[in-house]
Amino acid sequence: MRLNRLQVALVAVLSVTLASCETDLTGLNVNPNSPTTAPAGTLFSQATVNAIGRFSGAGQLSGSALMAQHLAQVQYIDEDRGHIRTTTIDAMYANAYISELEDFKKVIEMGEEASAPNTWGPALIMQSWTYQNMTDIWGDIPYSQALQGDSLGGTLKPAYDSQRDIYYGLLASLTSASSAMATATDPGLESADLIYGGNSAQWVRFANTLRARMAMRMLKNDATKAGTELAAAFAAGVMTSNADNAVLSYPGDGVFDNPYSVNFATRDDHRVSKTLLDTMNTLSDPRVFVYAQPTEWDPSTDAPWADPATAQAIGLQNGMNNATVTVFFNTTSRPGAIFYPGATSYGNFGTAAGKQTPAIAMTYAEAEFLMAEAAERGLAGQTGAAAHYNAGVTASILQWGGTPADAAAYLARPGVAYVAGATGLQQIGLQKWIALYTQGNEAWAEWRRTGNPNTVAMGPSAYPDVLAVPRRWPYASNEQSVNAEAWAAAVAAQGPDNYSTRMWWDK
Repeated sequence: MRLNRLQVALVAVLSVTLASCETDLTGLNVNPNSPTTAPAGTLFSQATVNAIGRFSGAGQLSGSALMAQHLAQVQYIDEDRGHIRTTTIDAMYANAYISELEDFKKVIEMGEEASAPNTWGPALIMQSWTYQNMTDIWGDIPYSQALQGDSLGGTLKPAYDSQRDIYYGLLASLTSASSAMATATDPGLESADLIYGGNSAQWVRFANTLRARMAMRMLKNDATKAGTELAAAFAAGVMTSNADNAVLSYPGDGVFDNPYSVNFATRDDHRVSKTLLDTMNTLSDPRVFVYAQPTEWDPSTDAPWADPATAQAIGLQNGMNNATVTVFFNTTSRPGAIFYPGATSYGNFGTAAGKQTPAIAMTYAEAEFLMAEAAERGLAGQTGAAAHYNAGVTASILQWGGTPADAAAYLARPGVAYVAGATGLQQIGLQKWIALYTQGNEAWAEWRRTGNPNTVAMGPSAYPDVLAVPRRWPYASNEQSVNAEAWAAAVAAQGPDNYSTRMWWDK
């Protein structure tokens, strides 16, 4: 059962520690409490928890979910005004390399040595997913020379690869993993696989869907390569239902809990963005009260709702300052109850089940939106843009607990019912942005790529040096000292190390 896999991983770690004890004299030089190796499954489990927790968990609460304007800050509002804390950037950048990327590398090496594609394949796919998140945040980053500091001939000062080369490399890696796993028979990671429980066919579909995402993202800047990769990814087989969703479920045992619920247990800094809720309310979106809770107070009376049944979901304007945001504390909506652990340090929101809400790496809904866009653009042999669009919207509504009837009624509404051509492309982009809730990095990337919705803009109290919604994050601060030459070369190639420089696919 998925909810117990994280607990299984702890048992594996304990087993490694016990097995490390030696009885010969050489064992005197070995610390039995610090084993130097671990089974591939244990490393993969831990790396998966770290990667998804970092890029699809609470890490986005102080960054990409604000830039995508899915969330807004009602306290400690620096990030919502356009300045990500240096410590936040430094931790996300460095820890991804020294933690999950390094662990996935070791699993890949173990799997290749054992000729076990069902071991190295998932690790390569998750490593690619992590790198894709990182390059879409910073642009050029260390890639081909990264993770080699402990290898013979490796460097502690890796060069930054161009985003184009990173994308090409990741597309090749995903193709390699998909092809090898399609025919592999080794047992693989089994219960240590916290996403698919060792189902190699689902990993293949995840790899191909991720490949299609990256191909579509580079379309405007590398159309020929994008079209080739899209066609190949669709032909190899992308996700086909919500059963294929790449999600990490949590046991909710107080050790491994949904990262949002951990944050929200003691902090009350976030509300759902006005940009998102205005869009959803206008369209009478059935996901509104899943994504958001009703406000505590009625804005018209500045007091609790006289009739709780009439309570509304109302978003908070992004980018306000401390003086102007405070009055909206009780009259704007917190994120949905499914992200809260029940009793918190400031009130009772949600239930204990919120600790078990899965974190999302990728979904079937996105696969359908990719096929819809390809069909509308006449790419990769795809047809039936409306059918794929409808399937994507339906999949998202069902994923968040809605019904087929909810989806059918929504798809019939003006503004949602599909209209072919330029309007259809806009609808695909908008519905995809809505469906990417809790996937802040992707929602922000898709807004940068498509411009949908066109209501995303800096708030009224944005910092003066942030003139528009950020296109990237600055690099980690210590890169200028510990890897100065490579950093300088990257800045010279990509552009100034600030929020407004556009990366390769965003030009």
